[in-house]
Amino acid sequence: MKNIRKTKNMLRLLLGFILIGGTLASCSDLEIEGTDSIIVDASEAGFQGVSDPESFLDNAYNSLRGYIGDQANLYALSEVTTDEALVPTRGSDWGDNGIWRQLHQHDWRADHTFILNVWNQWNTLHFQGAQVLSELTNSTPEQEANAQFLRALGMWVILDNFGQVPVRDPQAPIFEDPTVLRGQEAVDQIVSDLNAAIAGLPEVGPGTGVGDASSANARPGKAAARYLLAKVLLNKHIYLGTEPNNADMNQVINLVDEISGAGYELEEGYFDIFRKQLDKETIWFIPTSVGNRIWNGLHYNMAPDQTGGGWNGFSTLAEFYDMFEGDSEFNRGTAEGEPLDGQEERRGYVPPSGLPAGSFDGAIDNNDDGFADGSSVGFGFLINQQYDYDGTPLNDRGGNPLTFKRQFTNLDGQVSLINNSETTGIRTIKYNPRYGAFTEHEIFFRFSDAYLMKAEAMMRSGGDPTAMVNELRSIRKAMPLGSVSESDLLEERGRELYMEFWRRNDMIRFGEYTRDWALKSPSAVGDENKNLFPIPANQLILNPNLTQNPGY
Repeated sequence: MKNIRKTKNMLRLLLGFILIGGTLASCSDLEIEGTDSIIVDASEAGFQGVSDPESFLDNAYNSLRGYIGDQANLYALSEVTTDEALVPTRGSDWGDNGIWRQLHQHDWRADHTFILNVWNQWNTLHFQGAQVLSELTNSTPEQEANAQFLRALGMWVILDNFGQVPVRDPQAPIFEDPTVLRGQEAVDQIVSDLNAAIAGLPEVGPGTGVGDASSANARPGKAAARYLLAKVLLNKHIYLGTEPNNADMNQVINLVDEISGAGYELEEGYFDIFRKQLDKETIWFIPTSVGNRIWNGLHYNMAPDQTGGGWNGFSTLAEFYDMFEGDSEFNRGTAEGEPLDGQEERRGYVPPSGLPAGSFDGAIDNNDDGFADGSSVGFGFLINQQYDYDGTPLNDRGGNPLTFKRQFTNLDGQVSLINNSETTGIRTIKYNPRYGAFTEHEIFFRFSDAYLMKAEAMMRSGGDPTAMVNELRSIRKAMPLGSVSESDLLEERGRELYMEFWRRNDMIRFGEYTRDWALKSPSAVGDENKNLFPIPANQLILNPNLTQNPGY
């Protein structure tokens, strides 16, 4: 027993130093010169405050570049565990000991690497916020508002994915077990922080010009805090196990109206939103590379002039593709983007060739071949034959036509997640290589999401969201709906927000996350325990205030 206790205390000590120096746990593309908090031996004075809160906050925000820009971790838990994304094994590619397949099948375990990473990353983020908010740190009011926003964001991600949030007072002894917030207590803390953030953050309206790290929209303002508060309140009944509350829904509506009052609105030109130029829809973007969003689904032979080709992994289910208007087998468009198969704008198109160099703003021709780099790659959903710059049909590496197919079959023709060919699965792409292969501009909070949150809050409080939904559909060049049910609204959110981190959260709120879909394990269908991920086993050892979630 003595040895077990000693081991546990050593683990706590190690964890404590990691958290106190939280800025050290960050993404691979971030260079950090040092920590800005004062670290001393826990047996001596303990935490003494953050010496340079502004640099400390910069490092905390910079850590989001890895948390959001990665194709694994939170992105994988949010998308690959749904009907929106899956990563089949193609030969030896994307095998990774089954780590991707387990997510789509809902067959994950408590030691899944992505689950552990999400736990560590986002708990570190809210602890960083707590360090800045400590009375031992001499922070300005705006620095405190940023810290409250970051603490709320980190706590919300942990609550949404795990249902319980460990909270450590930076001034507490390192051997003291963190308290754990659940349900109402956790929601109250997050809501309190966000209300304080709204009061203290600057009013940042829609941006113009290039959306890089120097842009105001790269840091959250009041609109971002209002957006996150609306998201928390819309999901509050899920966290509490109750029915939606009309007062909460009315507050969601008011928060979205306040965001709209700051100048944010729906814009035409769906795929232009995902360019680096700022627009009136982007509330908050992360200055991180969008390369993962571009290349993780494209075939090895696509746009080779920029990266040597795609990575040929991420795909989507045919049933998700079929939610959109248009032909089930084709999604063609002209090289300039005019749809040819009756598809709505958000489903995108496969072009028959590339575009001439200089034919659009930002076009680059590094190869001097007369074509704009990346312009032979389509937008949205890529299905059937893909083409080279000059219109030549592309082949896969085996010389077979590069035709992305609806079904996932192995070499024996059986539906499977393993032994797939190079061409199974419809591919999705919003950020396009023609605008830069690794542009640092990934949207995290977008007004159309807030707009649909308002429509949903209206529905959940007894109103009719049909007019609102049809206004969005008109802007996206889709046919109007005669009426909008809950399932219609979930589908509309899928059509608008696919591959933007929200599918898991949406499906849980609408009661669809445990339903059956292609290639999901039959034993997982209807298993409500899957609505939460397991608490990593080592964390249960470190903190007895945590309890393992049911079913694990």
